Amino acid sequence: MDTFQSLLAALPVASPLPFDLNAERGMRLDLSEHNPALGGFDPGDTAAFSAFVEGEITRHGARYAAGGYGENRTLYEMSPVFRSGDAEPRTLHLGIDLWLAAGTPIHAVLSGVVHSTQDNAAFGDYGPTLIFEHEVDGERFHTLYGHLAQPTLQRIRPGQRVAAGELLGWLGAPHENVGWPPHLHFQVMRDLGGRSGDYPGVARPSEAAEWLANCPDPNLLLRIRALATP
Repeated sequence: MDTFQSLLAALPVASPLPFDLNAERGMRLDLSEHNPALGGFDPGDTAAFSAFVEGEITRHGARYAAGGYGENRTLYEMSPVFRSGDAEPRTLHLGIDLWLAAGTPIHAVLSGVVHSTQDNAAFGDYGPTLIFEHEVDGERFHTLYGHLAQPTLQRIRPGQRVAAGELLGWLGAPHENVGWPPHLHFQVMRDLGGRSGDYPGVARPSEAAEWLANCPDPNLLLRIRALATP
């Protein structure tokens, strides 16, 4: 663990959901290429994908599902957002996803300033997105919240200061988060590389070392026990 990762791990535990992530039952959702269950439906069919996620949560008796950091998800090839011509598709997931009902309130994990907001509306993208800037012990970094409900963009504005635990908005329905079952994509970035309102949540597997170094595991902050072991 490097210095920045140690800094994240030393911060107070906070939840982006309206409950403690370890007080409610969570389950690890495997969306990697190695999960044979993913062959049973078309991920481009939002209703079928949603039914799969909801079924897994129910089957495990869980309140929510979580996972995805560093996972190679070939299902992203369903969208042109993640593939271009003969280039290697972007399938390596860089954040943690929290899967639960649309309309669920979303709260700030850390205090910070709103860096930028944007509706990334292409099929398979984030939909309504918030990016925050944080500074802790002289270290500046960013967090991203994707797949939110449209009204979130009316209540959160660039330059706005928010406190840890403050209500940001709500999880979007599939028509708002452009084809995905309802979930929060939460990601940490050391350097935005000049971007605003958007930052890749999925990378090419051949470039894993570079992208994972810039986007450390968000579970250093969330500390979901269900993700602590394989």
